[in-house]
Amino acid sequence: MAPPPGTASAASLDERRNDGPPQKNSWRARWRAFRTRTIARPGFQRWAAGFPLTQRIARANTKALFDLCAGFVYSQTLFACVRLDLFRILADAPLGPETVAARTSLAPARAERLLKAATALDLLVRLPDGRFALADLGAALIGNPSVAAMIEHHALLYADLADPVALLRGETGPTHLSRYWAYAEAARGDPANAEPVAAYGALMGASQDLIAGDILDAYPLRDHRRILDVGGGEGAFLKAAARRAPGLDLMLFDLPAVAARAETSFTEAGLDARAKTFGGAFPDDPLPHGADLVSLVRVVHDHDDAKVRALLRAVHAALPPGGTLLIAEPMAGTPGAEAMADAYFGFYLLAMGTGRCRTAAELARLLAEAGFGEIREVATRRPLLTRLLVSRRLDTPLCK
Repeated sequence: MAPPPGTASAASLDERRNDGPPQKNSWRARWRAFRTRTIARPGFQRWAAGFPLTQRIARANTKALFDLCAGFVYSQTLFACVRLDLFRILADAPLGPETVAARTSLAPARAERLLKAATALDLLVRLPDGRFALADLGAALIGNPSVAAMIEHHALLYADLADPVALLRGETGPTHLSRYWAYAEAARGDPANAEPVAAYGALMGASQDLIAGDILDAYPLRDHRRILDVGGGEGAFLKAAARRAPGLDLMLFDLPAVAARAETSFTEAGLDARAKTFGGAFPDDPLPHGADLVSLVRVVHDHDDAKVRALLRAVHAALPPGGTLLIAEPMAGTPGAEAMADAYFGFYLLAMGTGRCRTAAELARLLAEAGFGEIREVATRRPLLTRLLVSRRLDTPLCK
């Protein structure tokens, strides 16, 4: 059977590789060394900034370097806007600094400072009469509450990055993010003691809401009868799937306290007749059987290779022969998203203490080891946020 439109064959999952370190005496190495020495010279930089043919490049590089230096201030400006609910305040109509000051409990001069900063970052636009209105980026944040939730959550990451060298050397001790993700220990216990994981559940629900539509647009579920969402949080993805496929039965597996909250969420959504929740922790507890489709939504990149291998073997054991596995998450090697995978997730997961972004080819190899075949990528609407791998269970794993 030919793959559906918008898919790529397994052969197309080859990693994008660089040429490796150039040979010491190659012309490329010599050219690179000459170019680096030239650009590093202050005299050349002054000349390039004034020469008509290089002026635009020089100025763009100067701005890019300054933006790297000032990036933390930019992100904190965004954080302040979200914390003060500035975008919703401006959602109905443009407002002047005095009105914004009153609604945010800021001094008028401080409110105007924030408004100007947000305008400089293209979040707002200043009108000729002096009022401020939402620009496209600010308006987009209103429609994506999950992004605002992540921005608030980043306060922990900013604290952990106060000394990035100490973080890289492992000298910081327990990080804020590692303590935050320690929710797992509380969630392993009594399901009635779910409050410690409430913040986690809300954050993961917001994250899944952001990408659920993209996944379900790319891979409709009409050919499946029952889905098991592993690490499904409070059921955000499964509730979206239920709306798209009214005949689909739902199963969710997560830590006991999280699963208890998911059960309540399903009942409130009127899905208790279609949904079952299972509390446990992989690799200690086996996954429930009975589904012909398993989904891992933003789960795999949170774990190191050994745990991912155990998880994929557990999924293989839970699926019937020919059953389908979906892996949806941000992936390394995504054109245009290199900074997200290697810089943002690289340091976020370092602070968290586990996991890494993998390329589609790396994930394909792990899937093949666990006994999955017919591995292909299905194109999603926003690959920068999530890419989707689809595979099928073979009769026996290739590697145990």
